Formats: sequence, C-alpha cells, structure tokens
Amino acid sequence: MSLWSRFKRAMRSIFGGAISSLENPRLILEQNIRELNDQVPKMNENIATVKANVIMLQKEEKRLNGSVAALRSKIQSAINSGREDLARKEAIRFETAQENLTKTQEQLVHATAAYDKAQQVKKAFMRERQRKIDAAQEALRANERSKWQKNVADTLEQFEVGGVDQTHDEMIQRIDEETARNEARIEVALDSVDVQSMNLEEEAENLRASEIVNQMKLEMGLSQAPPSSSSEQISDQSAESEDKTMGRSRTSES
Repeated sequence: MSLWSRFKRAMRSIFGGAISSLENPRLILEQNIRELNDQVPKMNENIATVKANVIMLQKEEKRLNGSVAALRSKIQSAINSGREDLARKEAIRFETAQENLTKTQEQLVHATAAYDKAQQVKKAFMRERQRKIDAAQEALRANERSKWQKNVADTLEQFEVGGVDQTHDEMIQRIDEETARNEARIEVALDSVDVQSMNLEEEAENLRASEIVNQMKLEMGLSQAPPSSSSEQISDQSAESEDKTMGRSRTSES
C-alpha cells in the first residue's frame, strides 16, 4: 500500500468517526424528507418542458400538413391548366415541405415516447418517495417513543420505593384509625338516643293528624263517621247473637 493511500485511510478513520458522532439521525431523516419533497416540483418542471416540446411538435406537424396539402393543390391546378413551369416551381417547395413533415413526425414520436417515459419515471419516483417518507416518519415516531421510555426508565431508577411504600402504608393506617374512631362515635351517639320513644311519639303525632283530617272531612260533609274499632265490632256482634239466642228460647217455651 502506498504512502498516500495509507494517509487517506488514516484521515477517513479520524474525520469519519468525528462526523459520525456529530450526525443526528432524527435531524438527517427530517432533512431527507424535505429534500424528497423539494424534488417533486423540479420533476414536474422537467416533465412540463418535455410536454411543451410535444405540443410544439404537434402544432408544427399540423402546420406542415396544411402546407403540403396546399402545395399539392397548387401543383395539381397548374398541371390541369397546362402550366408545367409553375408545377415544377411548386414541386420543389412541396418536396421540402414533405421532408420537413417527415422529420417533424419522427421528432414527435420520440418526444411523445420521452414524455410517456417521464411520466413512468415520475410515478416510480413518487412511489419510492412515499415509501421512504413513511419509513422515515415511522422511525421518527419510534425515536419519540424511545425518548419517552428513556424518561420513564430514568424516573423509575430514581424512585425510592422503600421510603414511598413506608409513608404510603403509614398514611393509610392513620386514615383507617380516624375512620374507625368516627364510626365508633356514631354508634355511641345512636345508643344514647331512645329511638323507640321517638318512634312512638312520631306514630302518635301521625294518629292525631289523621283524626284531625277525618274530623275536618266530617264537618265538610265529605266523609261518614269513622267505623268503630275491631274490638267494639266484636262486642256488638256477641251481644246481638246473645239476643237472638234468648229470643229463640222464649219462643220455644211459649
């Protein structure tokens, strides 16, 4: 190996490592996406130039076709009129126009083929461009996820599990004790209240209220007298049955 080759290899090993350490993959991918997008207008401009050439040749072909047809008519008219001198004069122009028409048609064929090829190249480029952009964006999203995971890992590494668990359990125990004390106070307070007496008083108030309402209905003529209690009905029925029994016995004696 020559001295110059060894020197170049040594320079590449030095500066190559330094450049690699300075490269930021995320920034480079973003720059690649911008460059791929910037190439689209340039490609469209080149394709437009090819298309313009096709349109120009199509117009030239149309013009030459008209010239050839007009010269053909002049030559035929001169021959019919017996003016072969005029026919020969127009014949040279007719031949030149035909040659130009043939060349223009050939150029038009090549220009049309070039335009079709450019369209195919653009289509292939757009597919490859989209594929590279999608891959770059996915890599950037993966980079963002990895940064988030790194932050989480750093947080977990700095997390004092033992101290937090001890404080956590202590606070829960204190809240449970306070809750138990409050529940005990409620039970003691309820035991000190004569609930049965309160219920009896409430029932008595309800009965008095019902009697007042019934009395008001009687005064307003909206209701009949309240029926007697069940004990009074039973005593009345017993007295009536005794009266009937005594009546039957007297009838039998008489």
